[in-house]
This record gives sequence, C-alpha cells and structure tokens, in this order.
Amino acid sequence: MQVKDGQMSESGAHARRLSHALLSALLGSTLIATASRPAAAFEIFGIKLWNSAADKEDAEIVNPLRYSATIEAPEADQDLQKALENASGLKGGEDRPVSGSLGLMTKARGDREQLVAALYANAYYEGVVDIAIAGKSLDDLPPDAEFNGQQPIPVVVTVRPGPKFVLGNIRLEGDAAGLMGADYGLIAGGDASSVAVLKAEARIVRALKEEGRPLAKVTDREIVADHATSTLDVTLTLAAGPVAGYGETTVEGTEAVDRDFTAYMAGLKPGRRYSPEEMDEARERLLALEVFSSVTLKEADHLDTAGNIPIGVQVSERKFRYFGIGGTVSNTDGLGIEGYWGHRNLFGRAEKLRIDGSISGIGSNAIGKLNYNAGIMFEKPGVVGPASKFFANLKTVYEHPDAYDRFSTKGGVGLSYELTPRQTVSAELSLDYSKITDVFGKHEYLIASVPLQYVFDNRDDKLNPTKGFRALAYVEPSYDLLHGATFVKLKGEGSAYRALDSAGKFVAAGRVGLGSIIGASLEDVPADRRFYAGGGGSVRGYAYQGVGPKGPDDKPIGGLSWFETSVEMRYQVTETIGIVPFVDAGTVSEKRFPDFADLKVGAGVGLRYITPFGPLRVDAAVPLNRGPGDPRFGIYAGIGQAF
Repeated sequence: MQVKDGQMSESGAHARRLSHALLSALLGSTLIATASRPAAAFEIFGIKLWNSAADKEDAEIVNPLRYSATIEAPEADQDLQKALENASGLKGGEDRPVSGSLGLMTKARGDREQLVAALYANAYYEGVVDIAIAGKSLDDLPPDAEFNGQQPIPVVVTVRPGPKFVLGNIRLEGDAAGLMGADYGLIAGGDASSVAVLKAEARIVRALKEEGRPLAKVTDREIVADHATSTLDVTLTLAAGPVAGYGETTVEGTEAVDRDFTAYMAGLKPGRRYSPEEMDEARERLLALEVFSSVTLKEADHLDTAGNIPIGVQVSERKFRYFGIGGTVSNTDGLGIEGYWGHRNLFGRAEKLRIDGSISGIGSNAIGKLNYNAGIMFEKPGVVGPASKFFANLKTVYEHPDAYDRFSTKGGVGLSYELTPRQTVSAELSLDYSKITDVFGKHEYLIASVPLQYVFDNRDDKLNPTKGFRALAYVEPSYDLLHGATFVKLKGEGSAYRALDSAGKFVAAGRVGLGSIIGASLEDVPADRRFYAGGGGSVRGYAYQGVGPKGPDDKPIGGLSWFETSVEMRYQVTETIGIVPFVDAGTVSEKRFPDFADLKVGAGVGLRYITPFGPLRVDAAVPLNRGPGDPRFGIYAGIGQAF
C-alpha cells in the first residue's frame, strides 16, 4: 500500500501491518465475514442433539485462562460495530478459555490484524486498533507477561475508524484497457471497501474468461490510499490469455464413486470452448449427485500441447447411507409419521435407492381407517448424457380421506432431462391398479398414463427462497384399461418471491395454480385423480379436501377443475425466528373450468424456526367464509415453507 503526503498517523511498524491487512482483505476478504465463531451444539426446543467440537477442545486446553472481551468503537455506526464484532476472534471466542497468558496475547495480536482488515473491508483505511489486557496496552506488554488476576481477565479493544474512504482514480491496464471500470462497480466517489474492490476485480476477470480465455488473471494491482482526500486510487493490470477449449478432466478425491463417471458427469467435452458459466454448471451438477460433500473445479495454470485447458476436479465424498423419521400434526388432519432409508451410491455411479413408509390420520381416523403408504424409488443419473436421469418407482397406498377409500399399487419408469440449470423436463410411463369407494360406489381401475412435466426454477434457495420464481406445467394423458375411459389432466402452477429490503428480512411470496381434467365425466375419473383443495399445503383454515363440491353425505367428491392462490409476507425477526401472515384462496368445481363464485378464503399467521435442513413451520388459520361442516380454525405443522 502506498501513502501520499505522509498522512499516516501510525508508526512505521503499524503502517506495514495495515498494508498486510489490506492485501489480506483484497485477496481473501471472505474470511472477515466468517471470522472465527465457535462451533455450537445444535439445539432444538431446548434439546441438545449433539455436543460441539468446542466442548471437547475445552477439556484439552493446557493451563486454561478465561477472559472477557469488550469492543469500544464510539464513532462506529451500527453496521460497522456489528462487522467488528463478527471479525473479532476475541469476542467470538470469549466463552472458551485460551492456553495461558501467551495464548491470550497471541490471540489478541491476531485479532488486531482481523479488525484492521474488517475496517478495510468497510472502507476505513485510516483506522487505529488498540488492545489492552488487564488495563495494559498490548504493545507495552513484555513477551513473558503473566496475567494472574481474578478471571476472566478483562480485554478491551478500542477502535477509532477515522473517515470513510471513497474511490478516486480508477485505471484498467493491460488486456483490460478497453473495459470501463464503472461497468464493474469501480466508480469515482463510489464504494471503496476492499470487498467492493475484490468483487469488481473478480467480475473483470470473469468478463475476460467469458470470452473463452481460461488463463485471464490480474498481473498487477496498485492500491493507493490518499489520506489527505480520503480517496482510494485503484490501478489493475490484467492479462487475458488465449482463447481455448477444454482439455482432459482429471478427478481426485473419489474412493467409492467411480472416477471416470465423475469426469463424465462434469460434462466438459474436450475441445469445446471454455466457459466459466459451464464450469459453474458442472460443479452444481456434481453436487446434485448427492454423493459429494464438496466439489472444486480448477483450471490448470497452462494450456496443454493441443492448446486446450486441462480441468482438475477435487471432490470429497459424503456418507452414502442415510435414514430418518419425520412427522406432521394438524387439528383437522391428525398426526402423521414417516420413516425412510436410502443409499446414494448403490453401484458406484451415484445410483439412488430409497425405501419409505408412512402412517397418517392418527387421532383423526379410527384405527381401521388410518392411512398407510409404502414405496421404493430408484434413480440412475447420466443414462443419456450428464444432464439426464432415469427413474423407476413402485408405491402402494391404503388411504381414507373424507372423499374416498382407496387401495392402490402404482409403478412407473421415466426419464428427466435438464435443458438448462433452471429448466427440467420429464416423461414417465406409469400403470396404476386401484380399488376405490366414493360417492359413486365401489370401482376397480387399471390406469395407464404418461405424465409429462416442465419446470422452470430460478429461486435462490429451494428451502427458503428470497427471490426468483418457479413455474410448472403438467400434462397427463390417461386411459382406463378396464372401462375404456380416456381423459387428460392439465395443471399449471407458479410461485414468486421478492425481498423487500437489502437484508432479505422482509420477503413477499405468492403462488397461483390452475388445473382442469378434460375428456371424461366426473364419475369416470377415479376419485384420487380429481382435484381437491383445503388443508395445510393448500387453503389453510379448511380441512384437507374440505374445499369444493360435496355429496349427499356432505363428503367431498372432488372436481374437474381447480384454482388456488396464496400470498405471504415472510418477516425474519431474528436469525432463527420468522413470522408469516398469509391469505389463501381456492375453489374446486365439477365443471371443466373453475367456478369462482364458490371461492373459499382463509387467513392466518405462521411461526418459522430456521434450521440447517429448512424452516420448521407452524401455521394457524381461520376460514373467512366458513360454510356448514368447515372447522372454526386450523393448526398445521411441518418442515419447509408452505410453498
């Protein structure tokens, strides 16, 4: 780092430290955002599920010394104060002892580096960090200092951030000379944080790589902080390198997973022009196999003899066998429990086998009317290219919802294909034998069908999205081999998500669905294939299948058309707690197009508890236009957002 006009107020040694911290921030600023917070045991509803690594480490510390850390930064705003606390290893680790006095001083010295880097990451390049242990400045303590007072030993960190810098002169040189810094976020008077500079640098390199130049890199950077004007001048020199295709893909880290299959699933065809976007897609495709806990793709530092760029894939395998249990509870639908067992790498090429079963309706139905479900599923990826997946399934169901009683055994085989990372199509051939008792009597069916589906999904998070949307189109031509009825089920669904603030604490979410069955009368369509609405995943406040036409015994009979919509405002109160007010509406009609005159509306509020495996959801809702037989309210619990 260069300093103009001798404006640095710190000593020469401290100036060198600032230079090192700036370089660290520019080359690895992500470390600041994930500064050393101790790992914690996972607790849910007051139950500790496993002990943390920190608990075990504490017992192994030699000469443990406890301390308390205080960060004093009276000139810092709330955001900077939080950034400093997140960056401080002293603050983040004060619940664990260090190894004696030397361990405390070592941690304090490292903390000063991290805090200075945190200042740089927020565009404060004139900041000063002082640390005092037991009332004495760290710089004045001898190397063999001992802290023998009452524990915890007080540690006070004083931060004087100084003025906030903005960008000054911006120059791009070398092969980037024709690019405009403003296009990548480098604007005079703009954000001068090291994070912003690093992101801009990465975007410029990415732009060159998108031209098919895998060796593009920064060859020189000059960062000049002018303390007289509080500006940061940035000069970046880049070398683009030649345009190249993919060379050989090599894989390291595989043990049980076939190495050649891993390279094949990366899908980087030798000779095809290099693309950083395609590299990202390859990584996501390998992670989607669910056999790797981590995947890294890296270009070689030179081209091969054919002028192509070799690609190295580094993976780490995860556990292949898994099992679990889960459950749902509702005052209208009763209690449900499920269990499953699976294998992610059955024959060494990421083949999946999953066996599951469930029981539901407990507490709502009589013992003889409980719902049973058992199934087995097999998947094999890469059957006709890396973007393809073959699947087969067999499922048996014995259920007793209000609309019908059904025993069914259904099998199917199909193929899904990823057109792009956001678009997937699938086709299946299925055969379903069922015995159904409903308002129209007892019937046997043998239905052959060909479900076809298209999905577009660009949500940023499948479990808890804050932006993007998902759209589904579904067509299922069906033929009853026993009775000769032919019909087609059509369905379309869409959901959208938008964060209303930069932090993503307020997220507006909405969904809409529309469906119709054509080609047969209501009586000729098996009861389980008709449309229904109501319940926890539908129109909340009403019973499961409780929205729509009813028979003489006031039992739902389903319909030939369906419409649903929901609106939610998801507010993240804390990092783990969220509140969600919502309104749902839906209708089911015996006609082939929904009759909106009978639209049912429910409203309520939900509680979300955010966990690593998705939000735990509890919703309470009331029907706004309650009819005869409708409940006064509904309470629903499950895992994941409602949509």
